[in-house]
Amino acid sequence: MLSSTRVSAISRAPRRGTSYLRRSFRLLARIPSAWIGTAIVGLLVAAALAGPAAAPYDPFHISAADKLRPPSPLHWFGTDDLGRDLLSRVLTGARISLAVGVVVLVLAMVLGVGLGLIAGYWGGWMDEVLMRTTDVFLAFPRLVLAIAIAATLGPGLSNSVVAIALSWWPWYTRLVRGQLLSLREQEYVLAAVSLGAGRPRILLQHLLPNVGTTVVIQASIDIGFAILASASLSFIGLGAQPPTPEWGAIIAQARSYMVDAWWYPTFPGLAIFLAVLGFNLLGNAVRDAFDPRLRSVT
Repeated sequence: MLSSTRVSAISRAPRRGTSYLRRSFRLLARIPSAWIGTAIVGLLVAAALAGPAAAPYDPFHISAADKLRPPSPLHWFGTDDLGRDLLSRVLTGARISLAVGVVVLVLAMVLGVGLGLIAGYWGGWMDEVLMRTTDVFLAFPRLVLAIAIAATLGPGLSNSVVAIALSWWPWYTRLVRGQLLSLREQEYVLAAVSLGAGRPRILLQHLLPNVGTTVVIQASIDIGFAILASASLSFIGLGAQPPTPEWGAIIAQARSYMVDAWWYPTFPGLAIFLAVLGFNLLGNAVRDAFDPRLRSVT
């Protein structure tokens, strides 16, 4: 029989302390891809924060006289078919794309992590129902499912955000549920139960902090793909609608001018490429540095 003092000590969930974080950040600083990813993501965030204020022209201003002008000192990225400055529209679109990526991941994590905690800790029929529902969503490729949901809800940026989030949450549910199947049998959880701690307290105080790192690592990788999914929906007409300067929508408008005006689809396409590349490099580096299963013990 454990003494009350021993039980109280065991019931404190083992958290990753400051020494663990210091080692992880030191390892992260030694990964070259982390520096490249941080530079690209930092540039994207700076463009998003500056937004229209950093744009040399009004991104919505139409000038028939400047239609489809190639890159020049006056228009570094050239102009589109309505004479609008492409650099200004790409910079303004950075705020939209980054906001979409963040909102999609927040919605997916709130829903997915919440359901994963319930399924992994409660188990039984509740776990069975939630997992079978999750399997239905996982049976479809994420982009195909997002397209189907967006087509049902109707075109629009907000509807595309909801559609992508609804296609993303099952992955977080699976991830968190798998973690909890092992964590719920840990000594500190059993001790907390023996002390009379309620399920909400155990979930929020003991279990959630110990799956948080894994969720954040996964989100850091997923945000680039969320931006790409949003651009894909806008490209086929289910996301942002003209004249919104969203990167996918700009490329959709440029489809008819790819031969005669190469700069029109190229620069927003490069913006999408760099955003996905930057978040992938940074996310993979964060995973390698913070996931103890993927690194050697130092």
